[in-house]
Amino acid sequence: MKIKIVNRSKHSLPAYATIHSAGMDIRSNLDKPVILKPLERSLIPTGLFIELPEGYEAQIRPRSGLALKKGLTVLNSPGTIDADYRGEICVIVINLSSEECIIEDGERICQMVVASYEQAQWEEVETLSETDRGAGGFGHTGL
Repeated sequence: MKIKIVNRSKHSLPAYATIHSAGMDIRSNLDKPVILKPLERSLIPTGLFIELPEGYEAQIRPRSGLALKKGLTVLNSPGTIDADYRGEICVIVINLSSEECIIEDGERICQMVVASYEQAQWEEVETLSETDRGAGGFGHTGL
């Protein structure tokens, strides 16, 4: 699949780290480092603009290494970029650690997964079919 992209950042295009990676690493595009205090969040620009085909979305997800090593994660996760959005991709990053964290220009701050979707049409009914599970949820099957 080919996706149109405008790269106004100082960095290379998003890329898959390995041959079987589902997500492409996305880099920050900063004029100066961003310092996040504990529990502080910031909107981080990427300098990227994309044109997704109809029926596809781009999901913005945290990077596990960044979460483990620095305590940084992505709010609104997974964030959705719709096929009709043409603005800059920006990422809401939060510091969940107990120490200040610095986000540097060009740092890989998240990953993007491109996925297909379908829009649902509601069929309003009075009852739903029965199943063994029924309405059981939130730990109903035990530990």
